Amino acid sequence: MRKRIWWMFPALFLTFFSCYQNDKALKIKGSDTEVNLAVELAEDFYAKNPGFSLAVSGGGSGLGIASLSNGQADIANSSRPLTDDEKELFAEKNIELLTNIFAEDATAIVVNPNISIDEIDVETLGKILDGSIKNWEPITGQKLAINIYGRQSNSGTHSFIQKKLEIKFSPRAKEMNGNAQIMEGIKVDPSGIGYVGAGYLLNSSDQKVKPLKIKEKESSVAVSPLDHEAIKNNRYFFQRPLYQFIPKTSWEKAKPFIDFEKTEKGKEIIKNSGYYVLN
Repeated sequence: MRKRIWWMFPALFLTFFSCYQNDKALKIKGSDTEVNLAVELAEDFYAKNPGFSLAVSGGGSGLGIASLSNGQADIANSSRPLTDDEKELFAEKNIELLTNIFAEDATAIVVNPNISIDEIDVETLGKILDGSIKNWEPITGQKLAINIYGRQSNSGTHSFIQKKLEIKFSPRAKEMNGNAQIMEGIKVDPSGIGYVGAGYLLNSSDQKVKPLKIKEKESSVAVSPLDHEAIKNNRYFFQRPLYQFIPKTSWEKAKPFIDFEKTEKGKEIIKNSGYYVLN
């Protein structure tokens, strides 16, 4: 038996090989927010179930969901629910999907450590990300043009942030391929701001970015995306459930992996990856 791990641009792609059997060949694609967690779960699942072949890749929630519609995935990890257009597409193709919500996630707003604030209110953040505020001077006193680092439009996190803030991202925002690229961009940009999965941030060995505490109103208490208790009590503004969509035709071979996520070991991996178990 062999285990191979490949890092592929723009997304993590990991494959565990065993003797090939189609009914035990599981392809998992989708959310870049969830990809590191999916890899950790797959590694432990494979160690206990070496008869399976697993392929795990990121690339965005939209990509994972699209892969279900053309038969290129068995599980789509998604940091957002299905859109109406996606529901219509699956209905047209007579593809029945089953939904598993397996964890809760927080999205961190991060800046370069050069930026001299530790918290920000939702209204001000919205004005930064939609381009209404273009310079850090009125916020921090620093005469620096703001550079925004975000995700592409097929990202569930991109859609989530827009909906929560009720904005459209500035056309000047840089569209990056995932958490790693956003982190790298902001690390070297003294005026950078962007968003990454809190789980990814917690598990990064070389952060060099600063997560901001978020206030829903100017008078509110600021809450950190890394505050486990606050998120368990649903007090952080940018938190959401994480989804897995599975075609009914793939359910039997996907079920052992889904069941593994609900075991004590699976829950431990979810917690250690910076996410929150729902039950």
